[in-house]
Order: sequence, then C-alpha cells, then structure tokens
Amino acid sequence: MSEILVASGVRKVYRTGAEELEALRSVDFSVDAGQWVSVMGPSGCGKTTLLNCLSGLDDIDGGTVLLDGQELHAMPDSVRTRHRASSMGFIFQAYNLIPVFSAVENVELPLLLAGVDARTAREKASATLERVGLGGRLKNRPTELSGGEQQRVTVARALAGSPKVVWADEPTGALDSETAGIVMGLLAELNRDGLTLIVVTHDEEVGRQADRLVTMRDGQIVRDDAMVKA
Repeated sequence: MSEILVASGVRKVYRTGAEELEALRSVDFSVDAGQWVSVMGPSGCGKTTLLNCLSGLDDIDGGTVLLDGQELHAMPDSVRTRHRASSMGFIFQAYNLIPVFSAVENVELPLLLAGVDARTAREKASATLERVGLGGRLKNRPTELSGGEQQRVTVARALAGSPKVVWADEPTGALDSETAGIVMGLLAELNRDGLTLIVVTHDEEVGRQADRLVTMRDGQIVRDDAMVKA
C-alpha cells in the first residue's frame, strides 16, 4: 500500500507569556492509504494536538506533513483550507452541527463552501445520509435527533465530499455503549470499503478495532502496534 500521510519531525509549541509547552516533540508518523489508525494515551499527552497539526487545522513549529504528496504547511492558508475541504473529513465528539439547519443542510454546507453547485450538493448530502441510515431524517434538525443520530449526521458530513482521509476526535465520547457500537460499526464498514481513518480515542475497545494502535505520552509516540482483528 502507498503512504497517504507522512509526518516527519513535527513539533508544536504553545506559548503563554514567557512559558512554553512543547505539545509535540519531533513526531514521525505515517499512514497507508486505506488504513485505520487509532491514537491513544492519557489526557494531555498530545493526541488532539497531533490530529489538529497533521490535518492542517493548526500550524506547526517544525517538521513537515505530506498528505498525498503535498506539503500541508507550505501552502498559504487559503489553499490549505481548500485542500482540507476537498481531501479530508472530520468527526468530533461535540458534533458541531448547526442547530437551525436540517440534517441534509448540515451535510451539504461543507460541499457548498467547497464550491459544489447547490443541486449536486443536495444530492450528495441526501445520498450520504441514506448510506448512514438516516434517509428518513433528512429534514430533522439536530434537536429532533438522538445523540447517535446526530453523530451519524457528522459522519455523513465528513464523507459527503469523498475525502481521502477522515479524522475522528473521540467520536464515541458523548455516546452510550450501544450507540457507540453502532457508530463504530459504520466507520469500520467504511474503512473496509477503503476509507483511510485516523481516530483519537480514550476507549480501548475502539482502539483495538484499528489496524494499528499508536500510543502517545508527553507529546511523543511511545508505541506503534499492529492489531490482529478477530
């Protein structure tokens, strides 16, 4: 398999007045296309910072990040934003849905912002919601959906643009165990279809479902284990 993501010597430093906190310490990290990698470690170890820096959501203070051969942090902000919109999807614990928008409007919004015409965006959004089992809930607003349904809307939003990589930060953190199992089952199915998936999680059961389990501590990767799936 070819590498879709290659990070070399990535550093991230947070500065508060005269104090500095090195959140990432010369991290090397690569992911093959179609691979599922879970990232675990104690709170404050740098998991979310790693996701934000490798996806280009945050700037870095050293090193390089290549996504599909393109160096993310060498791009101007506007180009990096467009590249992120066209190549990546994001799933967050807090859902980040717009409350006054329906499910289909939430899913189609990133497509519209990426320049997709309105008709095509609506068709893609509807089809993706159908794929995640919400074909009958297109017009419902977030407050009319359960937590699991809201998270499936965020999965659909992440997938609608046919991204090369999906980043998920604690995707089951706000869900009960049964609903979490449904959402992770959906992500596992999508991964089997070829989706590259990078998941930050504190849930060991979620971590064990991956092809690789990466463990972080104090801003560094301390273990990188291949997982044997049942």
